[in-house]
Amino acid sequence: MKSPIVRLAAIATLVIALTAGCTPDPAPTSSPTGFTSEEQAFAAAEQTYRAYVDALNQVDLSDPQTFEAVYQWTTGDLNASDRKGLSEYHASGSAVSGSSVVASLSSISVSENFDTVQLASCLDVSSVDVRDAAGNSLVDVNRADVQSLEVTAEESSTSPTGFVISTISGRDGGPACGA
Repeated sequence: MKSPIVRLAAIATLVIALTAGCTPDPAPTSSPTGFTSEEQAFAAAEQTYRAYVDALNQVDLSDPQTFEAVYQWTTGDLNASDRKGLSEYHASGSAVSGSSVVASLSSISVSENFDTVQLASCLDVSSVDVRDAAGNSLVDVNRADVQSLEVTAEESSTSPTGFVISTISGRDGGPACGA
């Protein structure tokens, strides 16, 4: 079983076409959350992902109340997976130590209406350990210290940043995340 902490990932970038000629640029359109540029959307998605990682770093598996901060930053299958994983760790008496660190984060794509951002993340999980009730490590001995992840952030009117994380997956071929 992989830890939700280890499964973290990052993503985002889309090229916006420029208008040519002497006509003035049209007023930027905004998403329902108010983003009017790729840069604004990326900054909000980055803030969301970093808040999610921070929330995971604050989890105390013996205290389910600490899980709520993680859930507020996720949606869909990722939310369901985090709920299941954290609940199972709690029920089994597991404990987590250490913290994940976002080593790098870049944009892969931003949707045309700024409501979806994909990020590429290098997440350093080298200090994170999860132990069962008997004190045995549950971390795969072959786990890379730095995880290459792809993260998708989707617009949310209920999130303080305007985004929630909908998917995090391992990313083959990049970004180049060294140990």
